[in-house]
Amino acid sequence: RLHFFVPGFVPLTSRGSQCYRALTVPELTHQMFDAKNMMAACDPRHGRYLTVAALFRGRMSMKEVDEQMLNIQNKNSAYFAEWIPHNCKTAVCDIPPRGLKMSATFLGNTTAIQEILRRITEQFSTMFRRKAFLHWYTGEGMDEME
Repeated sequence: RLHFFVPGFVPLTSRGSQCYRALTVPELTHQMFDAKNMMAACDPRHGRYLTVAALFRGRMSMKEVDEQMLNIQNKNSAYFAEWIPHNCKTAVCDIPPRGLKMSATFLGNTTAIQEILRRITEQFSTMFRRKAFLHWYTGEGMDEME
């Protein structure tokens, strides 16, 4: 069971940027699954989605949201676990976020998170081999293997 989620948000813009065009529901759903809009440094195409939660905010049709999410799932079926039925949960809130007409928040439980965990493990192993920062712990009475 995985407990590490990959969050995302669309549209990702800087606070200083004033003008950008309003996105449609198909553009929101497409960008939501793009690695550039994820808030973790992993590529979701290198894994499979076990479950996905998508929260849309703004004035939009629930029917259109459901159609687009189903469309994304069908087009990218190789990236979704087929043994988990109904693995996409969507919700729509009519109140848009301040400064935007519509937005989408994404939370994906994907096996691609292993890229990040592998990087962390490699960095830890390198530092542990050199005994970097261990003196802070052994100085407090901890054993090296704790």
